[in-house]
Amino acid sequence: MRHRVIDSPVGPLTLVVDASGALAALYTADQKHFPDAAALGERDDTVAPDAVAQLAEYFAGTRTAFSVELAPRGTAFQHRVWDALAAIPHGQTRSYGQLAADLGSPGASRAVGAATGRNPISIIVPCHRLVGSTGALTGYAGGTERKRWLLHHEGALPGASGLG
Repeated sequence: MRHRVIDSPVGPLTLVVDASGALAALYTADQKHFPDAAALGERDDTVAPDAVAQLAEYFAGTRTAFSVELAPRGTAFQHRVWDALAAIPHGQTRSYGQLAADLGSPGASRAVGAATGRNPISIIVPCHRLVGSTGALTGYAGGTERKRWLLHHEGALPGASGLG
């Protein structure tokens, strides 16, 4: 594993790649479940150039979908949830219950929430697009204000962004 840290409008982002160079993680600053430094591997500010370029385009408003090689580590159920998250279109949201139903498990909204909270590739695997059943901005490991900013940036949430 190797990693790099880049600046973004939502604060520093840590990108982690595996031995093949695939993106294994993208963490926001102070994110829940942020691993210890040893799990990030050596710092190398040349890794993940495609992800860095695509994130820059996303934050500039010129990219709505990502096409980088991903290698998140998780259970089979977590991978199903993360794949479903990646299928939520830019500028749209789904509730945890809707995503559970889409996965064929309508009673599994809490399990979907738990898997979403463990998503290791935030922003690119857009867990910020999941909201509560009433539309409330709940359960984002990167923090509610960051979730609000991302949804506002994508046009899924009108009003102020919340971050400076």
